[in-house]
Amino acid sequence: MSTSEVLTRSESESETDRWEAVRDLPPSAKLVAKVLDYEETLTQKGIAEETLLPARTVRYALTRLEDAGVVSSRFSFSDARKRVYRLTI
Repeated sequence: MSTSEVLTRSESESETDRWEAVRDLPPSAKLVAKVLDYEETLTQKGIAEETLLPARTVRYALTRLEDAGVVSSRFSFSDARKRVYRLTI
């Protein structure tokens, strides 16, 4: 086995471990997590627009992800009424 094969294998294993906390969550939560993986931070509305999920489903998915410790949120600097979410894994 070459060095590059070993590196590729360990990278894929760490990627698998990274998503372990999301594995048993509902499909909507997995989709939200993947969108947040591509877009660093998004508001709930932004997530709903990207995923085409209803706002209620996005809220539920974010709650599940926060409970699992996969997503963190903070107040938006541009509009303090909104929260911005980001993936923490």
